[in-house]
Amino acid sequence: MGASMKYIARYLDDELNQWMNVIGAVLIVGPKWSGKTTTAERYSKSVLKLQDIDKQEQYQMWLDIRPSKLLEGEKPRLIDEWQMAPILWDGVRNAVDELQGEGLYILTGSTVVDESKIMHSGTGRIHRLLMRPMSLYESGESNGKISIEELFDNPKMEIDGIESDLTMDDLIFAACRGGWPDSINKKNDKDKLLIAYNYLDNISESDISKIDGVKRDSDRVKLILKAIARNNSTLAKDTTIMADISANFGDISKPTYYSYVDSLKRLFVIEDLSGWAPNIRSKSSMRSGNKKVFIDPSIAVAALNMSPKAFNTIDGLKTFGFIFENLCIRDLSVYTSKFGGSISYYHDNSDTEVDCVVHLNDGRYALIECKLGKTKIEEGAQNLLKVNKLIEANDEIRNPSFLAVLTGGEIAYTRKDGVKVIPIGCLK
Repeated sequence: MGASMKYIARYLDDELNQWMNVIGAVLIVGPKWSGKTTTAERYSKSVLKLQDIDKQEQYQMWLDIRPSKLLEGEKPRLIDEWQMAPILWDGVRNAVDELQGEGLYILTGSTVVDESKIMHSGTGRIHRLLMRPMSLYESGESNGKISIEELFDNPKMEIDGIESDLTMDDLIFAACRGGWPDSINKKNDKDKLLIAYNYLDNISESDISKIDGVKRDSDRVKLILKAIARNNSTLAKDTTIMADISANFGDISKPTYYSYVDSLKRLFVIEDLSGWAPNIRSKSSMRSGNKKVFIDPSIAVAALNMSPKAFNTIDGLKTFGFIFENLCIRDLSVYTSKFGGSISYYHDNSDTEVDCVVHLNDGRYALIECKLGKTKIEEGAQNLLKVNKLIEANDEIRNPSFLAVLTGGEIAYTRKDGVKVIPIGCLK
């Protein structure tokens, strides 16, 4: 992002600030283009950009003879895309030990690094933060009149009549465009929508082969992402996704599939949502396999090669229901990150399911369904009440703080049964 662009405040700002006062170094990871460097630069007083092509020869020389030279500079010092020189990890760790201060270094990286290349884990000296693409509140589309933090603290809070400013068209556009800071700053809509496609090309054509030096086929990357997108937010097993790939595009072996999927996770393109298996006395057993979701819904849209217009048909809206769930997962992850939030799903063999179980680090949790249209709210609420009943029958599990259905609708209210109905365009 150029210097003239206005900085968009991020939830991660508060987290970064907090940790810079507590620990020697902070590592910000996340997908490329999510704004890690822009945010980190606001907190740093000197910067080392390892991908600067004009200086690579000079950097390589220091890496060969005295890597610690690259860590010199006014603190906090930013080391951007540090994974290009893994040796610096141990250097930062040692420097933190020697200098005995807080907030000395900020590292950024857009891949999960091969731990075997690093001598020590950095525990206690380097704190890791995940920056996701922007939530609807960060991009200025959700008015944030309902705070998830307040809902946890005061589940009986009055929400009736609070309105979202987002129409269904706005919501579809926001999901197709994604939370890329660069797309928000573009002037026209066509350009805004191109960023996710550009991202997909970039990942498929270069990043996925750079991650471990194994050459991977860009068409195959796109096919795998397309198959995952077609099964987005569903409980499709890997065998189902592989069958989808084979049926449409030719055979793929298990090791190849897993190697590609693993690389996509390491690049923060997709992530796993694990199944929540509480000790409920249910007649049917839990499913605890992982669900694959995209770190941003726009990647799924680009993988499917769809546009906002394509979602305006009946079939299109049905597909958009899954994209909407992915958008809700992204936003809930951003809004609860400060409280150590994590998200899982619930599904048992009698097909009772809950899209999101949002856990905070103090043990509190909420059950949340994501239903795009009005007609599905009842179904979502019934799922929540059914699972809640199973939990209430068990003394060993604490009850959820609240039950909510997130919708693409316009008005928030609490149902007679206590389930909250909240437009995603009101949440923060």
